[in-house]
Amino acid sequence: MIETIVKVEGMMCGMCESHVNEAVRKAFPEVKRVSSSQAKAQTVIHSEQPLDEQKLRDAINATGYEVKGVRSAPYEKKGFFSFLKK
Repeated sequence: MIETIVKVEGMMCGMCESHVNEAVRKAFPEVKRVSSSQAKAQTVIHSEQPLDEQKLRDAINATGYEVKGVRSAPYEKKGFFSFLKK
């Protein structure tokens, strides 16, 4: 699983977050989870494969918000019993 964190400038409310989430889901229907926060000015995306950064930037920029940065890293879901794996 891959976690992609996108710094997004211009989100001011919950509807802004919804617009960004919808744009990401439309451009990448295979994503597992999309969550935006206007307070943190970021969108967090979980997917099985790395996303095309330029396509991601274009999808979000097309909604009127500005992508300031994209960072991807491997992600492992942490559950209640994750401490047992050590």
